[in-house]
Amino acid sequence: MIQAVLFDLGGTLHVSDSPPGREVWFARRVIDRLGDYGVRLDTTPEDLARRLAVNAEDYKHMTEADLREYPTAEVWANWYLRDFGLTPAQLEPMSEELSFLYDYERPRIMRRPHLAETLARLHEMGIRMGMISNIISRSVVPHFLREYGIDGYMECVVTSCETGIRKPDPGIFRVAEAALGLKPEELAYVGDTISRDVRGTRSAGWRTMIQIKNPGVAHRDKGLSQAEFPPDYLIEDLAEIPAIIAKENEK
Repeated sequence: MIQAVLFDLGGTLHVSDSPPGREVWFARRVIDRLGDYGVRLDTTPEDLARRLAVNAEDYKHMTEADLREYPTAEVWANWYLRDFGLTPAQLEPMSEELSFLYDYERPRIMRRPHLAETLARLHEMGIRMGMISNIISRSVVPHFLREYGIDGYMECVVTSCETGIRKPDPGIFRVAEAALGLKPEELAYVGDTISRDVRGTRSAGWRTMIQIKNPGVAHRDKGLSQAEFPPDYLIEDLAEIPAIIAKENEK
């Protein structure tokens, strides 16, 4: 019987895009904020935007290979801002703030429809809830949960930046199991990617995997298919989840 449902954050509880000019706007924000701390970047917002896009992708590819998340000061010094000769020690005082801005302000974020109603319904059904997220900022997930008014539902929040483990490594799922005191067969996971969420849930041996459609992650799942890594359910809307859990618990 499913006792708890855990969620991914980006692409699952909210979706995002990058309107024209957004990346340059964000790069200017980074330059200005670093300047407030006395760190000067000899570059333009346009140039930094291009570098951030390339360097962040390189970091993503590297972490997708070794399934590790690195400390924020290292992420910024050794990858995102690697072209500017900065050290982790220099960036340590502002690295979490930069990471928060990267995850909160860089994309345009829109919460999914029926988010609060879905979690309220699961709570009424007696289903426990939590979150597992690959993310570089320690503070942004709690911020989103408070902003969406759903923080009270989440019994555990497990992030890659705190554990050092990234999905699809089953180790991060084991952390959530221990936090909830539940077994794999008592757990369901909701996520949007095949590469991280479906593969991770399958590797961890959890009872049910629900994939929510998100066209924006096609590039992350390149070369993978639902035929190769099938979810138990493929949904369009979060509102479909309570009925799925009820159905599973009738088996």
